[in-house]
Amino acid sequence: MSVNASPRSLALNMTDNNHRSAGICTAVEAKPEERPKYQLLDLPWEDVLVTHVLCYLPLRHLVSLQRVSKGFRSLIQVYLANCRSFDPAQTGPQIPKEAFCSMLCDNKVLQSLSVHGCCDWITDKELLPVIGQNQQLQRVDLHGCVHLTRHALVAVALGCPRLQHLGLAHCEWVDNLALRSVADHCTELRTLDLTACRQLRDEAVCYGAVRWPMLRSLSVAVNANITDTTVEEVAKHCRELEHLDLTGCLRVHNEAIRTVAEYCPKLQSLKVNHCHNVSESSLGVLRRRNVQIDVEPPLQRALVLLQNVLISQVCFSERCGTYDPKTSLAEIRTSFILDLFGVTPCADTVQ
Repeated sequence: MSVNASPRSLALNMTDNNHRSAGICTAVEAKPEERPKYQLLDLPWEDVLVTHVLCYLPLRHLVSLQRVSKGFRSLIQVYLANCRSFDPAQTGPQIPKEAFCSMLCDNKVLQSLSVHGCCDWITDKELLPVIGQNQQLQRVDLHGCVHLTRHALVAVALGCPRLQHLGLAHCEWVDNLALRSVADHCTELRTLDLTACRQLRDEAVCYGAVRWPMLRSLSVAVNANITDTTVEEVAKHCRELEHLDLTGCLRVHNEAIRTVAEYCPKLQSLKVNHCHNVSESSLGVLRRRNVQIDVEPPLQRALVLLQNVLISQVCFSERCGTYDPKTSLAEIRTSFILDLFGVTPCADTVQ
């Protein structure tokens, strides 16, 4: 501003400056009102919401979210069509048949499928379409699905060549032919659960063992048809084996366990509970390698049994009023040890 400016020009400049200041203030005040309002659904669905938001929500919350609006319903459908893992058990105790079919009708990219939560009602009719349009499946769990048939397992074998994990526990409809189909087409298996598949025999499991060199976990528990032949073939051909469950395999003997110890250097756990023909003579080698075995050593079992007998006898004596801490425990302990080693005590042995 010039020093020699007239009073009139000074007044005009001050007025102009005041108007400019007022305009700036008005613009600043009005700016928040002019900002566009964004909502969650305005974000990119597949690039942001599906990939970075919805994947962290439990499935039951996503199902509830569908009821908010048509927009959210469409968003959840997009998510379900692109999800890689599906477990109906996450929605609650039971999922209706219609909901299951609706949630997976458009999905063609599943890699993991568990239908244990649908075991009370799921049949081939509901499962086969899902298997048929998801050839990238790597994990399938059919645990306890008693209403399925061998056709479901054949469909899995033919449609899922990259399968690595297969759960068939308590599926008594699994037969030798269906398992051979899995062996022929799914050679990348890592884990296989055949617990209580009582139709299976040695031939089918041995046939598969030759074709599953990368198998790391196998359960053939609760099957009286399994013999040493299966265990030895698995040990010789599945050198990567880490976990083996033989619970209740009554026809497995020490020779088979020794073969496992010889051919499976990576074994971490072995279950042989209720295998009455397996003893410490074969298990001892594995114990020294720190393999976890669900059967305790004989001495430890004897000590636990002795403790239980002593506690029971003391409780009984206390109720009867005949408990003597100086003599009762000694008599019980001596009698138990003599019985353990098959020694018949004479009249004054326990005194």
